[in-house]
Amino acid sequence: MRLALGIEYDGTDFSGWQRLSHGRSVQGEVEAALSFVAAHPVEVTCAGRTDAGVHARCQVVHFDTDATRSQRAWVLGANSRLARDVAVLWARPVADGFHARFGARARRYRYTILNRTVRAALAARFVTWERVPLDVAAMHRAAQVLVGEHDFSAFRTVACQANSPMRNVHAIAVARDGDEVAIDIEANAFLHHMVRNIVGSLLPIGRGERSEAWLAELLQGRDRSVAGPTAPASGLTFLAPCYPAEWNLPPEVTR
Repeated sequence: MRLALGIEYDGTDFSGWQRLSHGRSVQGEVEAALSFVAAHPVEVTCAGRTDAGVHARCQVVHFDTDATRSQRAWVLGANSRLARDVAVLWARPVADGFHARFGARARRYRYTILNRTVRAALAARFVTWERVPLDVAAMHRAAQVLVGEHDFSAFRTVACQANSPMRNVHAIAVARDGDEVAIDIEANAFLHHMVRNIVGSLLPIGRGERSEAWLAELLQGRDRSVAGPTAPASGLTFLAPCYPAEWNLPPEVTR
């Protein structure tokens, strides 16, 4: 039987999603918890790996098991073994053809910036602090050049292992809510550090250090060395992947 799970986590104290021989990983802890519930070793496949310090509101994984457990038992059993910064949100049986990574039609991220003169205390683990007032309208206008299928070489890390730099951005929006600025981006898939590098290039535009046209120049130039710095991991949250309705998954991951 194949199961799909929704998982949320605070990535601050993890070395990333992927299981490692050293350091704490979300995958390693989730697999250990599920293996306890299943009473056999479990390996999970996720919708999209996240880096050290990056959070997830609804990461989706799948795994195969012969164990007979209720959906409630999978959720409560796993959560009883997981640390406070990881939680299984739901469990659903799916057809054998479901694949958490290859079945996703899109993925959504949000980058959150606390834009005020005083640093964060309560939200410090989940935002990036920017003390200079940001022109959010200029950032939003500049970002629209990224919509569509493009070569995103200017926004991929040199360590990126993707075979192609081509990605299709479905939508990107920059909006303010009080002191918080949110950058929401949806694409079919993302390159390594792509969102954080885009944010790092939007910030100089928001501060008035670069023109709105600069982002288009970076995209066309395909040169990572002249783009903005990589924004800190703390502000980045993987919101969710999106799957076709045929898989009967919860609304937050269904398109």
